[in-house]
Amino acid sequence: MPRKRRESGTLPRPLAVLAALVLAGATGLAIRMLPAGATPASTPAAAPAPAPPPPRVPVAVPERTGSFMGFVDTADVSGFDLPAESRRTGVTRYALGHLVAGGDGCVPRWAGPPRPGGDPVAAGLGRLRAAGGDAFPVFGGPDGHELAVACTRPGGLATAYRKAAGALGAGTMGFEVHDAADPAAVLRNARALRALQQERPLRVCFTLRLEPDGLDAADLEMLRATRRAGARVDTVELLAEMEPRTAPSGRLRRLGSAVRAAAGQLARAWALPGEEQVWARLALTPVLARGGDLDESEAGKLSAYAVRHGLAWLSLRGTSPKPDVSRILWRTHS
Repeated sequence: MPRKRRESGTLPRPLAVLAALVLAGATGLAIRMLPAGATPASTPAAAPAPAPPPPRVPVAVPERTGSFMGFVDTADVSGFDLPAESRRTGVTRYALGHLVAGGDGCVPRWAGPPRPGGDPVAAGLGRLRAAGGDAFPVFGGPDGHELAVACTRPGGLATAYRKAAGALGAGTMGFEVHDAADPAAVLRNARALRALQQERPLRVCFTLRLEPDGLDAADLEMLRATRRAGARVDTVELLAEMEPRTAPSGRLRRLGSAVRAAAGQLARAWALPGEEQVWARLALTPVLARGGDLDESEAGKLSAYAVRHGLAWLSLRGTSPKPDVSRILWRTHS
């Protein structure tokens, strides 16, 4: 039998495997350099030498819409094996929360108690990527202080973001903002993101709470101010609290109306011609107060909705639903 020719531009299989193993090891080492809940002593530091230009990093989230993205709250799980979970569920994309302010306010650290040796969930990033998956960090969240609020030192916020992106190999960064009404913090954040986006390919996601009539006025003004400052927000993830099962019928219809209202608001905030240009930049994340608040039929409808509208992704937070419901959501793909 004639030997199959290797396609031009591809590595021989042994070299490709070796490269994947090197990537996994290098990422694990970088993760251990990022603080995990420990707050260093506030001691004066010598001025650092000028750093070389940062390497260009790959975009972490592929241009693929309508799929399911897992969310992992690293402060609430212990011993969570990211690549093993990906193999079990078939989910290949994850968001990891949350990075908050530590040290003098300009040191990114994982929320929650100190974990010697680094965050164990993030330590699996190298193996996840070697298997074809990816994940990105989410800053902010419900606990701790947001870096954009705490880090007021000139240039400090961009340095903190640069450090986190480098340690995690992240081409995407998420921001779960809870203080959009602070104009100084909004401007600091926008300028830091603009600086990083001028240095490297960096996608940015803002995670915002969805109200029955769309987005809050302060969140919309934050998006406009960020755009005016020259930073690009690629995706807005809508956190939508699911109404309890005891609510009047039409829960998913009301959710769809709120999402459509947000899409129209975003089109105006981003100066787009219409909401049709927004859907691919919109992600939807229902939040469950109780596992029984979402059944198999509703999960199927949410999955179909995400695919039909070409959403950036569908996710889920809060209490875990029944396994059959989770399996339907995991299989969401365009």
